[in-house]
Amino acid sequence: MAFGIKKGFFGKLQERIGDAILMRPRIDEALMDDLEEILITSDIGMETSVRIIERLRNDVRESRVSEPSEVERRIAAIVESLVDKGDRLRMREEYPLVILMIGVNGGGKTTTIAKLAAMYKAMGKSVVLVAADTFRAAAADQLKVWGERVGVDVIRHGEGADPSAVIYDGVQAAKARGSDVLICDTAGRLQNKKNLMGELEKMNKIIDREYPGAARETLLVLDATTGKNAVSQAKEFGDAAEVTGLVITKLDGTAKGGIAITVADEFDLPIKFIGVGERLRDLAAFDPHAFAASIFEREEGGDGQ
Repeated sequence: MAFGIKKGFFGKLQERIGDAILMRPRIDEALMDDLEEILITSDIGMETSVRIIERLRNDVRESRVSEPSEVERRIAAIVESLVDKGDRLRMREEYPLVILMIGVNGGGKTTTIAKLAAMYKAMGKSVVLVAADTFRAAAADQLKVWGERVGVDVIRHGEGADPSAVIYDGVQAAKARGSDVLICDTAGRLQNKKNLMGELEKMNKIIDREYPGAARETLLVLDATTGKNAVSQAKEFGDAAEVTGLVITKLDGTAKGGIAITVADEFDLPIKFIGVGERLRDLAAFDPHAFAASIFEREEGGDGQ
């Protein structure tokens, strides 16, 4: 598949939709009801599933679609329109650039930081990492290991230090070195939302004050395998920070993938990148067309490539 999605990444979604269509000799409400149920049970939220089927009904009626086999292509086109956020899909290209990484622990945030650092370094950009997750034991150590593997500097303090103080030092280091990209790790705890919001607000104030000319991105990292939990995480972190984009991790053949559609649609957030493996190069810019087409892989050459 294009941009690294393996065959079957939507699990049984393609198979179930195909079976539903084959069982119906014509397009009717029974087929629409079946399709809606399939979408809802494939990690696509109820509101988004209803929206897809309603648009499908209108499309079928207005275009006078009569062949059930045409439904697959129509669904893929609707999904593509829901996840395609236009220019917002692209990262800002002004430098210096500060990227604030947020998301729960275990969702692939640290690995994603390393992948982003490797991507920017391959582009010829100078990168500094900031280990501002001082709450979790060994978080800074993990980031330092990744920094050494990628070949970029990591600014860190001891465990339990003030995260904003680490951000401050990271900004000063990036400015002194003339770095192009500053990527900041943050604590991924939602247990105390008030503390999280306070920390992020303080970090942002420091970056705004100390680096006023820098371009900004705030990326929320979501694990596709967590299903509907990713929706609640998007809401909680969205309340705590001005998210500019998503990174959906673990789209490596095991996830249904439907949650990506839900989050992009319900929160109107662009998916900037997807993670499709553990290697440093396994981070791909999100492609709405390839993503939607992967629901019905046979449409792109018939062999899943």
